[in-house]
Amino acid sequence: MSPHGPRPRTIRRSIAAALALLPLCASAVRADDYDPQKAGHPVRIIAYALHPVGVVLDLLIFRPAHWIGSLPGVDEFFGHEPYDD
Repeated sequence: MSPHGPRPRTIRRSIAAALALLPLCASAVRADDYDPQKAGHPVRIIAYALHPVGVVLDLLIFRPAHWIGSLPGVDEFFGHEPYDD
């Protein structure tokens, strides 16, 4: 080992070995069984159409509004309290 740390070739070999072993760490999975009676429910069909609208509203309106309402100085006006993580 050189005084400046591991050589780049050694690092590349280590990363390649880790990536080669990564698929062996995955557990077996399978998809859920498809139930056409649940998938064809009228409310489910409406949900398929409205879900992207909700995601767009969340990303373009609600998250920025929450960010603005949580800024220091403005948070007291809106009654925002920090989350306990």
